[in-house]
Amino acid sequence: MTIEEKKARLLRLSEKVTEEWLKEQMDYCIQKIEQNMDRFGTKFPSACATNGRYRIKENDDWTNGFWTGMLWLAYEWTGKEKFLIIAMENIQSFKERLDTHFVLDHHDIGFLYSLSAGAGYKVTMNDLCREEMLAAADVLLARYQERGSFIQAWGKYGDPKEYRLIIDSLINLPLLFEATDLSGNTCYREAALKHYQTVLQTVIREDATTYHTYYFDPETGNPSYGATHQGHSDNSIWARGQSWAILGIPLNQNFLPTPIPENYGAIVDVFIEHLPEDLVPYWDFDFNDQNPSDKDSSALAIAICGLLEASINQAYPQAKLLAQGMIYQLGEYYSTKDMENNEGLLLHGVYAHAEGKGIDEPNLWGDYFYLQALMCLLNPNWTRYL
Repeated sequence: MTIEEKKARLLRLSEKVTEEWLKEQMDYCIQKIEQNMDRFGTKFPSACATNGRYRIKENDDWTNGFWTGMLWLAYEWTGKEKFLIIAMENIQSFKERLDTHFVLDHHDIGFLYSLSAGAGYKVTMNDLCREEMLAAADVLLARYQERGSFIQAWGKYGDPKEYRLIIDSLINLPLLFEATDLSGNTCYREAALKHYQTVLQTVIREDATTYHTYYFDPETGNPSYGATHQGHSDNSIWARGQSWAILGIPLNQNFLPTPIPENYGAIVDVFIEHLPEDLVPYWDFDFNDQNPSDKDSSALAIAICGLLEASINQAYPQAKLLAQGMIYQLGEYYSTKDMENNEGLLLHGVYAHAEGKGIDEPNLWGDYFYLQALMCLLNPNWTRYL
């Protein structure tokens, strides 16, 4: 199929997305979260499932905010106090993690705290959540590298082997923009803006495809080279990386007076053009229906949220309708609604293919972004956490 044929098919599928269909999807998701909450208690699920079940862990991974974000969504949708109680227990856990700087030597502070304390503040206006957001923003700001104008992705600050950023970082920046709004201190916004501009100039290639990660010279800060960590090769298109760009660019533009970058439409086109027959991407675009591999449903869930964000600013033609067509495919063919013993919301995700991690399994970010997309479609006035 050509890209135009794929868009036409998505637009036809979008006609099947009724309010009744969306509510059915949301209801099954909330029921699943409620069941999982009873098992997880005040602890956290692992980043990805094994045979459809999440391991129960302490608050020690970059993905824990996705679980707390789902609890906040469940509370907002149902009004059930039990979701609020566990979400606030999680908030205390995240505070303790900040106090001890436990497994926080990475840039995913936004994933952790925008979806926990940030969401909690938007829902409850609780002062603890506000203070936690600002403290988390300080941790993220401390990773900003003046030489190169970027936030270091992983490892100890200044480690020359880790002098790089990754495409995922776009989703962490709203924490900094919001910290300026809350505190009046412009240093957060300034760092976020500089990092955003650096991402646009480096990790996004001239042909609107994306590297996973981009290195800089630690001595001069000059851009060095693009590479991958989770993609098929340094020069391939990692599907989830492309979807992070689809979401991350309009997400950050919400805080800026400037128009959306001119290549945004081309970035979306690359994603849609590489979708296979069933419109759910393989984990890397080196693969297709003639040369198949494992699917990554989470990449599509992220892209759906990105298109819904883009539709607000009219950044891509028919973005909302295309997103509806995509979510229909996930809800009809990739959801766990008829699988009582599977704890995920979406089947057929991939965490890290090269490491053999979370292949053909649910994962927390896929679950979260699917739930967020449902909420956005059911309630266009809903205040987003990210």
